[in-house]
Amino acid sequence: MQQALPDITKTGSIITDYDVYLFRQGNHSHLHERMGSHPAVADGVRGTFFSVWAPNAAEVSVIGNFNGWEAGSDPLGMRSDDSGIWEGFIPDIGHGTLYKYHIKSRYNDYSVEKGDPFAYFWEIPPKTASIVWDLAYVWRDRAWMRCREEDNTPDAPISVYEVHPGSWRKVLEEENRSLNYRELATELAEYMLEAGFTHVEFLPVMEHPFYASWGYQTLGYFAPTSRYGTPQDFMNLMEHLHQRGIGVFLDWVPSHFPSDGYGLSYFDGTHLYEHALPGQRYHPEWKSYIFNLGRNEVRSFLLSSALFWLERYHADGLRVDAVSSMLYLDYARSAGEWIPNVYGGRENLESIGFLRKVNDTIHANFPDVLVIAEEATSWPGVTAPTATGGLGFDLKWNMGWMHDTLDYFVLDPIFRKYRPDLLTFSIWYAFRERYILPLSHDEVVHEKGSLAGKMPGDEWRKRANLRLLYGYMFTHPGKKLLFMGDEFGQWSEWSHDAGLEWDLLQYPSHRGILRWVADLRCGGVRRERCREPRRGGG
Repeated sequence: MQQALPDITKTGSIITDYDVYLFRQGNHSHLHERMGSHPAVADGVRGTFFSVWAPNAAEVSVIGNFNGWEAGSDPLGMRSDDSGIWEGFIPDIGHGTLYKYHIKSRYNDYSVEKGDPFAYFWEIPPKTASIVWDLAYVWRDRAWMRCREEDNTPDAPISVYEVHPGSWRKVLEEENRSLNYRELATELAEYMLEAGFTHVEFLPVMEHPFYASWGYQTLGYFAPTSRYGTPQDFMNLMEHLHQRGIGVFLDWVPSHFPSDGYGLSYFDGTHLYEHALPGQRYHPEWKSYIFNLGRNEVRSFLLSSALFWLERYHADGLRVDAVSSMLYLDYARSAGEWIPNVYGGRENLESIGFLRKVNDTIHANFPDVLVIAEEATSWPGVTAPTATGGLGFDLKWNMGWMHDTLDYFVLDPIFRKYRPDLLTFSIWYAFRERYILPLSHDEVVHEKGSLAGKMPGDEWRKRANLRLLYGYMFTHPGKKLLFMGDEFGQWSEWSHDAGLEWDLLQYPSHRGILRWVADLRCGGVRRERCREPRRGGG
């Protein structure tokens, strides 16, 4: 179903003065509806309206497969309101057009071709062009959306299955390719119902240049990766999971972004999206750039991204990655490598304000979704309301529980009696925040081995200890999260280039682990009224 195109005959723009006001105030939560590429009509002619924020550019033009990628042939004009926005209408192009922005800076004779920060769709990496795309879709998950609040409250029994879409299952007969979104929809939904999980959490599906980053080096903050299909294919995946009564959380990364030349870094010949100061710009752990959250326009960009996935893709929540790195100015830095805040402290006041703003805005617009923090320090009030000084998240990953628990279970049982503190300590703070107990992808990569492989003893004892671990986990206060493959005792460490060891399920010992996880699941039988028939309507 194609949406009615905006008519810009009189104004020449879809951007209003109020949009500019909100953008510059850091309060625009739907900036994607104005910036980027949008099919439109002018003087009865169909075409596409383009707009990009590049305040320090001297010239901006749109290049693409419609003009031979020739710079200057389709120039944009800068608005006269000091917003730094360049805009223009190009007739006779629309859905499916490949394009980039050619930007010539005012400084240093810098010229560059950039992808669109607001693009809804990108070429399959390693190609780097943005694509004009219509997101029209007829959703058929109304029954789920109508009653999901009962499944998504912080008090609901939640058991999360963490999934990397590219490596959950591979098609070996077709050169080990990943499943596409539509294939994943059918197979994943059926499997999750068997395994008893209530929600799936996808590692970032947002477009990213480096597959081995698992999505955590995000560049397309408004685009699902094209590796597995189109935006509508991803909508179908979300819809199908909802129709089967399964909630969906998406990993979201507002903390840092990669330095690839066609992306956000040094966008208009200046440090526009990232900090200008070296002590705040570069992330020493991930070799990436850090967003300048003190710049209102950047806050509007990220705020809009968060709302976009909840609104346009019906996500049931966001898991915010690397919150710890956002809270502290000295995160992963030694003395002399960081700049204190205005009070001389190490707290990142700009990030704290931004996180509170995001959580308040999400909850005001979507009171039936969850925002989850990956936060590994003792920062107080992560899940407390912002009105009482908290950060406003709904749930927080309990990293202390995870470390203590794994430290206990890797011990040979004969030595465990000497370390009961590893089990008892977590109950002292179990209700200080609203927690998720994560046994995530981070625990089964980088030569850490699989969960089953960590357990002591021979194979029989390893499986027995794994079952014991899950029994303890599911009876401990907190929501539950398991990474794919852990639920049936995969032996190998996870590899993004390989599928899971599905052949293990032919053995009763591994199928028994899966059955144990299903029997331990939170929530019991799903509410049938929140499940639509596979072919049913909304």
